[in-house]
Amino acid sequence: MQSATLCYLLRPEREEVLLIRKKRGLGEGKFVGPGGKVEDGETPRECVVREVEEEIRVMPRDPEKVGEFRFVFGEEPRMFVHVFRTEEFAGEPESTPEADPAWFDYESVPYDEMWEDDRHWLPHLLDGETFAGEFVFDSDGDELREWTVETGVRELEATAER
Repeated sequence: MQSATLCYLLRPEREEVLLIRKKRGLGEGKFVGPGGKVEDGETPRECVVREVEEEIRVMPRDPEKVGEFRFVFGEEPRMFVHVFRTEEFAGEPESTPEADPAWFDYESVPYDEMWEDDRHWLPHLLDGETFAGEFVFDSDGDELREWTVETGVRELEATAER
């Protein structure tokens, strides 16, 4: 199963979250958090810093792991995702060949232009909660068939380092 990361940059004083519209790859055309696949020899924390920098030219500082979940497509476990958030970062988000970044008010997150699972866990991230879950889609990834989300999860930080 592939490991991947997502990182949500927040401006809590304005209640804003940065999302990107993906220009290619899995989820092309959807709004998501910046992130990507963990490479061999790389920790999830190292991956998320690298991916955010590559996708939007911003350097996250001290990203905090707040969630994790498994994506299953059909019968196949496809991806284990480490979810981070940060309120500290250097640089201004820029468009790249991979992504167009945009800030959204917490109340205006465009859930109908995102993966169907996001509406079940992203509010927990915005509220500062930790979470873990599993999302089962049809084999094409078009329809969310089952999902579970548990909040208040404490065992997350160790898995950010391995």
